[in-house]
Amino acid sequence: MSKFDRSAAAAPSPTPDHTHLDGHLLALLIAVTEEGSITRAAERLGVTQSAVSHLLGKLRAIVGDPLFVKSGRGIVATARAEALAVQARVLLEDMRRFATAPAFDPAALRTTFTIAANDFQRDLLLPRLLARLRAAAPGVALRVIPSDIPTPEMLRDAHCHLAISPRPPDASDILHKRLFEDSYQVFYDAAVREAPASLADYLAAEHVTVVYEPRRALDFDQGLATRGIERRFVATVPGFAGIPSFLRGSALLATVPGLLRSSLMRDFASCELPLTAPPLPMYAIWHLRDRHDPVHCWLRAELEAVVGEVGSGGAMRSAV
Repeated sequence: MSKFDRSAAAAPSPTPDHTHLDGHLLALLIAVTEEGSITRAAERLGVTQSAVSHLLGKLRAIVGDPLFVKSGRGIVATARAEALAVQARVLLEDMRRFATAPAFDPAALRTTFTIAANDFQRDLLLPRLLARLRAAAPGVALRVIPSDIPTPEMLRDAHCHLAISPRPPDASDILHKRLFEDSYQVFYDAAVREAPASLADYLAAEHVTVVYEPRRALDFDQGLATRGIERRFVATVPGFAGIPSFLRGSALLATVPGLLRSSLMRDFASCELPLTAPPLPMYAIWHLRDRHDPVHCWLRAELEAVVGEVGSGGAMRSAV
């Protein structure tokens, strides 16, 4: 090795630090993580593949991780890259807010909010929410999608702006707030049968219930099954809207949230459960990046106001 070579080998390479990070590198990390391809990430960002490769090298040096490794014909993100991508989304949103005025005029808002909710919380809250939103912001629309069991990805990827569910995901970047809690009631057609007189009468009856696709039972039904309490289900439907047609004119029982008595189940009699059961909580769920966004804060405040309206008649135990 020549003197020049020895000198070059001994010279320490510069060590990049966190101050070398910028929005372009964060957007790059997210794009490559989501696309799983240098080529597709380059197309998405509108740059060349060589530029993506160069920037990835810079990012690898900053964080001290390979970030992506080859897998077959493509690449996959390392565990470190997946975790950093979650943080990158929050940082980019913070940067957007840094450059954006915090105030907004609802009357000038033109947007569609996507809210994930199953039929119970959808019918109970969202028509009122839309009316409140449009009273202040006529340019606002709602898109409602099924929530099933909400996943962090639904909110991380902006698949929806807000979820309403009794099951908030357990993730560090997902926030939630309890809106209210309800209790289950037994509904029946009083023209056909009387209320179950005892637990034995309740268990001896035939029942209709909800099973969300793919085969997700209500928490209440799962809880009874875990306790070894068995009932005979002669019909299952994919949502609460299917309950009335099976209940009407039959001796069936349906055990569903009590708040449905003022809407979907208004034509049926109801009674208390002949056994103890935990309450049904309901949460508003959103992503960490939206915690200070003024538009999102307004949306959440309007939802809480709706809960207050619905609960003012004593129909629910409100948390707002």
